Amino acid sequence: MSSMQDSVQLPPLVEPAGPLTPEEVQRYSRHVIIPEIGDLGQRRLKNAKVLVIGAGGLGSPALLYLAAAGVGTLGVVDDDVVELSNLQRQVIHRVSDVGRPKAHSARNAVRELNPLVEVRLHEVHLDSSNALGIFADYDLILDGTDNFATRYLVNDAAAILGKPYVWGSIFRFDGQVSVFWEKYGPTYRDLYPEAPPAGSVPSCGEGGVYGMLCASIGASMVTEAVKLITGVGRTLLGRVQLYDALRATWRELKVSKDPEAAPITELVDYEAFCGIAPVEAAPSGRTVTARELADLLAAREAGETEFELVDVREPGEHAMVSIPGSRLIPQGRLLSGEAWSELPRDRDIVFHCKSGVRSANVLAAAEEAGFTAVSHLEGGVLAWVREVEPEKPTY
Repeated sequence: MSSMQDSVQLPPLVEPAGPLTPEEVQRYSRHVIIPEIGDLGQRRLKNAKVLVIGAGGLGSPALLYLAAAGVGTLGVVDDDVVELSNLQRQVIHRVSDVGRPKAHSARNAVRELNPLVEVRLHEVHLDSSNALGIFADYDLILDGTDNFATRYLVNDAAAILGKPYVWGSIFRFDGQVSVFWEKYGPTYRDLYPEAPPAGSVPSCGEGGVYGMLCASIGASMVTEAVKLITGVGRTLLGRVQLYDALRATWRELKVSKDPEAAPITELVDYEAFCGIAPVEAAPSGRTVTARELADLLAAREAGETEFELVDVREPGEHAMVSIPGSRLIPQGRLLSGEAWSELPRDRDIVFHCKSGVRSANVLAAAEEAGFTAVSHLEGGVLAWVREVEPEKPTY
């Protein structure tokens, strides 16, 4: 089935601002001389208000290119701080920004690039209580977040408000880009009607990302944003671009609006929808703290106890930082059932991962597989490094 955009020409998203100043004409001259953009299109960009969710891997190039293009107002949603590990791909930040709020670092970089752009900061965790209020003040949203709960939230809030948004996703060497606009075509729910099982798809922090991929996908997202704002060209509404950086190939999938899908009228609990259960909800006795694990390892070393410590992360993560005495069995091999035979049933087992999410999933699967003496490390390797071995690097 073809998408609605095959027969619908999307109108310009934004009305033009007043005349450009001589400084703006000079700054944006390479746009103005393009017939499809011209003075009118540049004035639409000047009048546009664009919200970028996250000043991370995709938000970094997106914010820089939106500012360079002359988008008049940029909003930034981010409540995180810059870490050294971000600098491999989040090019809007600098070494001097480590430890600072990402939103502040991004604002400074945008102002340095184009002081004509107004930057609005939203230093909050985006959720069902604030999404509609934040989105209402913008014409267009760019979503480059790396978790499914936020993606469905952005989709539903944009649909309720009748706003388009550009979506981008990256993982290792692969990237995806599309445009969703419920008024004219499919939404993210048409592409992914159901969220994948919690923990089955690792985040960039767990699986890694090819740093340069962020530039390719972020630039593609801004390309779509500028086309929507000015009304030129054919956007990715109804299509998903797939980029394989290893093979240097782009391909395309079509996605259609589900005619039987119920209209989106309200926001829900997206963590519940995506099956994300808080680690703290695990009953007492199924979790151990980092300090408790250190005591258990010391007792095992002294021959006073026996238990198995299983690291369910990926090999690259284990090579970077590991807990002494742990044994690596990646989550995928356990959840598939392949590796249960490698685990003892006659002594205790403690699972751990980076933060506790994946190990909680493995714990639940182990209990379903008949293991009874199982628990997992609360807070994962991050807690271990913070509380037991602070001299170790983290990621």
